[in-house]
Amino acid sequence: MWFEKSTNMKKLLIVAFAILAYNALQAKDYLITKYGAIADGETNNAPFIQKAIDEASANGGGKVIVPPGNFASGVLFLKSGVNLFIDKGACLLGSVKRMDYENPVAMAFIVAKDQKNIAISGPGVIDGQSGELMRDVIAHLRAGTVKDIPDWFTKRPSEGTRPMLVIFRNCDQVSVSGVKMKNAASWVQDYINCTNLTIDGITVESTAYWNNDGIDISDCVNVKVTNCFVNAADDGICLKSETPGKFCDNVYIANCTIRSSASGFKMGTASYGGFKNIKVRNLVIYDTYRSAIAIETVDGGHIENIDIQGVKATNTGNSIFIRLGHRNVKGVPGTLKGVRIADVTAEIPLYKPDQGYPKEGPPDHYRPWEQKVPARKSGYPFFGHPWLPYNLLPSSIVGIPGHNIQGITLENINITYAGGASKEVAYIPLDAISSIPENEDDYPEFSMFGELPAWGFYVRHAEGIQMKNVKISYKEDDFRPAMVFDDVKGISLNAVEIPTVKELPVIFLNNVSGEKFDALQLPIDQKKAIVKK
Repeated sequence: MWFEKSTNMKKLLIVAFAILAYNALQAKDYLITKYGAIADGETNNAPFIQKAIDEASANGGGKVIVPPGNFASGVLFLKSGVNLFIDKGACLLGSVKRMDYENPVAMAFIVAKDQKNIAISGPGVIDGQSGELMRDVIAHLRAGTVKDIPDWFTKRPSEGTRPMLVIFRNCDQVSVSGVKMKNAASWVQDYINCTNLTIDGITVESTAYWNNDGIDISDCVNVKVTNCFVNAADDGICLKSETPGKFCDNVYIANCTIRSSASGFKMGTASYGGFKNIKVRNLVIYDTYRSAIAIETVDGGHIENIDIQGVKATNTGNSIFIRLGHRNVKGVPGTLKGVRIADVTAEIPLYKPDQGYPKEGPPDHYRPWEQKVPARKSGYPFFGHPWLPYNLLPSSIVGIPGHNIQGITLENINITYAGGASKEVAYIPLDAISSIPENEDDYPEFSMFGELPAWGFYVRHAEGIQMKNVKISYKEDDFRPAMVFDDVKGISLNAVEIPTVKELPVIFLNNVSGEKFDALQLPIDQKKAIVKK
């Protein structure tokens, strides 16, 4: 008996010492200056920093420290067990030489593939130096030493030609916290097929070039994104699904502030597998060119069990955009069902929401300056929406014929539009709403259909639509109905408030069945306000 107890005690001690030894290794620091790194902002320190990373990983893990100073570097490969810590006053500068990013793994500054227990942390800065880098990219493109799409010079070099700041692929137990990332030449950061990913308290400032998505998460499982600030020239926080059969699954996003020259929070456009079990809480979105909330599947992917609550959007081009499309024309359309969006306030302005930022939303949406048109009564030199060739656009929920969006609940929503629509700009008679193009295979965005016949909500090819305690209003008159439902089954409007109306009807139903209205607050009698055909 005594021998057994003694043996067990020895085993426990061995385990305890092993844990202590492991923790000691994990806590070991590897200062990059001890490996030869120089803080002159020019020397390519990749060999020195990589040596520190390799040694830390080989020893079981540790913290590779970038101390105060400007440390330039080429591509870094983060390895298992390593925390790349960027100290206060430290700036890790991406090389401004395009050829420094040539590697077989990924076109990015900091890369990890098939690694476990990795981190980027600290109060310091990761700077992609996109201005200088892109000058070198263009020089290589002109010289033919870097290849791209044939018409890159009339558009922009493609994403595959321009380095991102961070790409992690097939990694587990990933943490990114505290750091500031700025000036990416492409997407800022992309996490692909990762599990147990945590992003907390980071700042993204990347508005210097196109396609500067703030945070991209592709087909990842068990994700938390919290307490982040994102100012991006493209989508702010974007979930993607690049692989059929793969999903972004069990994702929690909360307490983030977003500014974007595209959409604030988005699922899609890439939507080959899908998105499920997504929970979003407490977002502040401002000065955003496209939609505050965009939920899209157009590549055959499936969306289900989405819960978004607590979004405050000011000065955004659109509030809510939900789209089931068919861009994968040779495949089967996806499905979109089970979405709840609650506690949203939004203000949709008359003028372009992101004007004045370094890279504004693309010019394909707004009226050419040389166009000669009558003045608006407001004094703006062009009629219609100053940055769209049509009147202000509503929030929309739009599927495709034979493939309905299913089970959408909007609750506690308050959207204020600038209004000011004019029939001189565009006019779709209600008996001609079938003329609105389906655009099944188009890129999904809120302006993809052109002029729409409603100013508040446009719903088409859908079923099981519930609106509870929803208020929509405008500041200047709008001649269109507040809500238009076309080819919709099962509508429940409960405590919906529409305080003003210029022309009738207020709500228009076309090819609709199973409608239910309760406690509506409309400016005129309900029998006159609602028209069904």
